Amino acid sequence: MTTAAVQAPARVRATGGRRYRQILWLLTTRDLRVRYSTSALGYLWSILDPLVMAGIYWFVFTQVFQRQVGEEPYIVFLLSALLPWMWFNGAVSDATRAFLREAKLVRSTKIPRTIWVNRLVLSKGIEFLLSIPVLAAFAIVSGASLTAGVALLPLALLMQAVLTAGVGLIVAPLVVFFRDLERAVKLILRFLFYASPIIYSARDLPEGLHAWAAFNPLFGLFSLYRSSFFGSEFDPYLVGVGAAMSVALLAIGLLVFARTERAVLKEI
Repeated sequence: MTTAAVQAPARVRATGGRRYRQILWLLTTRDLRVRYSTSALGYLWSILDPLVMAGIYWFVFTQVFQRQVGEEPYIVFLLSALLPWMWFNGAVSDATRAFLREAKLVRSTKIPRTIWVNRLVLSKGIEFLLSIPVLAAFAIVSGASLTAGVALLPLALLMQAVLTAGVGLIVAPLVVFFRDLERAVKLILRFLFYASPIIYSARDLPEGLHAWAAFNPLFGLFSLYRSSFFGSEFDPYLVGVGAAMSVALLAIGLLVFARTERAVLKEI
């Protein structure tokens, strides 16, 4: 076999990967333009919701009740988990309509169908990145300082992208067959909000729950994010188990997607 023949498949894969990224970026930017084109506040809407939620919890736990959870400054503690939660929550919620909302395009185009889920992960991820300056502003005003844990931010972003894509790839095709799953996902996300360390720290859990909490990968994920400002929040056990769970969910998502893709095209 000649060298050219060996290199040809590699060039095809490289071209395919480049085309995938180009289409993914095109659809993502289209989503962002459509989302904000008719809005007067535009980008501000992407941070207004978490800011209002953080303000409410900050008021309740600092002004109304004597707070015994979390770290100081509490507003930074809240936002450092609430902002990535909005990325996860928004992408998974939108994934329940990923194929139903764009049914004609999904059926008529030949692009890899995983793009219809990954574009949601990327668009919500971009919104998250655009909200980081808001977190930085609150950190400066409240006197929070960066720790060495900020070096782990790229790992946190990668872990969240893997986790969110995995869950989205599971949810998106299954909702096509079980429409009630869309409402069930909303209920599960609502439960998951309180079952994850957003308004509290993983260190506030009773000793017996700590080991089991690691199997919610959001514990490890938020541990990574919060370590940028609160070094004591970093927990190698939570991060390790959470990373393994994220990779496992992505593998399951790809398997579910591959097994159901043809049936989804017939159903929609």
